[in-house]
Amino acid sequence: MTQEQLWSGMVFTQPDSLFPLGTDSMALAGFSRFSTGSRVADLGCGSGAIALMLLASDPSLHLTGIELDPLAVEAAAENARVNQVDFQVIHGDLRTVDSFLPPGSFDGCVANPPYFPVGAGVPGARANARSEATLSLQQLCRAAAWLLRWGGKFALVHRPERLGDVMCTLREARLEPKRLRLVRHQASKPPSLLLLEAKKGARPGLMWEPDLTLRDAAGRETAASRALYHRDGKDCD
Repeated sequence: MTQEQLWSGMVFTQPDSLFPLGTDSMALAGFSRFSTGSRVADLGCGSGAIALMLLASDPSLHLTGIELDPLAVEAAAENARVNQVDFQVIHGDLRTVDSFLPPGSFDGCVANPPYFPVGAGVPGARANARSEATLSLQQLCRAAAWLLRWGGKFALVHRPERLGDVMCTLREARLEPKRLRLVRHQASKPPSLLLLEAKKGARPGLMWEPDLTLRDAAGRETAASRALYHRDGKDCD
C-alpha cells in the first residue's frame, strides 16, 4: 500500500498495483473551480485522489466517484471512510451511466481519463488506466454531458497533442470549451499536460490562462508548483 499526506489533514492510501498519484491529478485538482456546496462527479475516480483533494480545499463540496475497477472502488470507499468526508463511491461503467444515474444530477464533473487511443501501443499492466480500451474520449464526454445540469462545468486533464480531439469531442457533446491552461515542466520545454474546463450549453469563447510552469531555468521548483502541492500552505493561482 502507498500512503500520501495531502493537506488539511487529508490522507490518501491505495494499493501499489493501481496507477500512482501524479502531477496530472494534482494539476487538475488545482485547476478545477466549483461554487460552494456544488455536487461534483469524479468520472473514473480511481482510488479517489482528486475527490479528496477537492474536499481538502473546499469541504462544502459533495463528491461522487464513479469507477469501473472493483479494487479502486474499494480503496476509494476506504479513503472516504478514513477521512470522514462527503464522498460517495459508485461501482459503475461510465459507458452506461444513463442506466444508474439520472440526467442533470451534478453541478460539475472532473476527469483524469485515459490519454491514448486504442492501438497506440500502451504497455504494462496499467494499460487500462492509460488507453481508451474501456472508455473512449467520446464516451467520457457523453457521460459528462448526461450528468451535468445546464450550465454545469466539466474540468479534465489530457495530453497537449490531443487538444484538437478534446475540443471537438466536447463540442459534439454540447460542452463548450471555456478555460484552458497548459502545464510545462520548464518554460523552455514543450507542454506536457493540458487542463480544460467546458460548460454545458455555453456560448463560444475560450479564455487561455497563463501556463503552469513547474521548474525555472535552473531546475528549481517554482512558486506555482509549491502552491500546487501546498508545500507553503498557499493555494494554486
